[in-house]
Amino acid sequence: MGGASDRDYNAFRRNAHRAIKGALIQVKIAVLKEREAGETRVAATPETVKKFIALGNEVAVEAGAGDNASIPDAAFADAGATTAPLAKAVKDADIVLGIQAPDPKVLKGAKAGAWVAALFDPFQNGDLVSAYAKVGFEALSMEFMPRITRAQSMDVLSSQSNLAGYKAVLAAADTYGRAFPMMMTAAGTVNAAKAFVMGVGVAGLQAIATARRLGAQVSATDVRSATKEQIESLGAKAIFVEDVAGIEGEGSGGYATEMSDEYKAAQAKLVSEHIAKQDIVITTALIPGRAAPVLITDAQIATMKPGSVIFDLAVAQGGNVEGSKADEIVVKHGVKIVGYSNTPAHLPADASALFARNHFNFLSAFWDKEAGKPELDEEIGDAIRLTKDGAVVNERLQG
Repeated sequence: MGGASDRDYNAFRRNAHRAIKGALIQVKIAVLKEREAGETRVAATPETVKKFIALGNEVAVEAGAGDNASIPDAAFADAGATTAPLAKAVKDADIVLGIQAPDPKVLKGAKAGAWVAALFDPFQNGDLVSAYAKVGFEALSMEFMPRITRAQSMDVLSSQSNLAGYKAVLAAADTYGRAFPMMMTAAGTVNAAKAFVMGVGVAGLQAIATARRLGAQVSATDVRSATKEQIESLGAKAIFVEDVAGIEGEGSGGYATEMSDEYKAAQAKLVSEHIAKQDIVITTALIPGRAAPVLITDAQIATMKPGSVIFDLAVAQGGNVEGSKADEIVVKHGVKIVGYSNTPAHLPADASALFARNHFNFLSAFWDKEAGKPELDEEIGDAIRLTKDGAVVNERLQG
């Protein structure tokens, strides 16, 4: 046996395999190369590409999408993705994954009503949201993911804030002209740096842990009294007013609903006195949809020791520190003030890996095997969906 009959049989098998594979593919997922200046992350990795393909999808990655995160096109191809120029990658896409939401003009060729899952910054980018509605795409704002237990693995703000808190301490340590840990040497003792973290959310907790690992004496504060136990559990000193009636009501999850004027004044005095003794201060306070609150004034900076460092994690949203500027080292009263416009992008490989898993965890959680595509429920779907059927539909953006 052999010859033409064997060739015909092998060709038949290949064609049958392609036909079966084509029948199983229900959804095309496109992964874009980021276009915003300074954005080094990518919205998928070879790990998540394999998982999406295992669900029966086709994955197309724009050529060069992973270069800044040390993921070459060949790694995506080895995972089963197609790598192609933008137009081909986006053509007929049902779902588009990104880090920063692109201009919808970039998505020309995607299917009508395609889902676009990315960071939209909806409160600041109303024109972008309206543009998505106009062209008929379904914009899914990953930063609107609700803070509920079942959505923790989908929460991009938490995963990226965790890395941001870590990087903030490393950047502050690199800028600081002295060592962090106490060192006993034959020439004498080097005292440990004193680090103060203001705001004890995900980023603040990681900043505390990182500063502790580097050997600093760490303290922290927050407007939520419930965080005191978290601060102390990490081996840091909690800086709170003890003898003044203060937070009148604790909201769900330990969020303070209101502070008395007496408490505010006492807390401000305590923090000012504490800042004056610090070598490193990390500020992390952000309020969704609003400018970041000012935590450190110029007058407070003037009380700090020359050579001290402040890292403002909120600088891109207006800043927690008076006079801070994104991506610049500002020197005021001998104190260096640092802040990045996109802190997670300074750790592109790990930030991409976590963001990509958030994307996969989100979509796979709602995968309908019979339909061969995800079907969002009301709780999470309504929370993150900005546009649908040509209209802006998210309640948080109405009025």
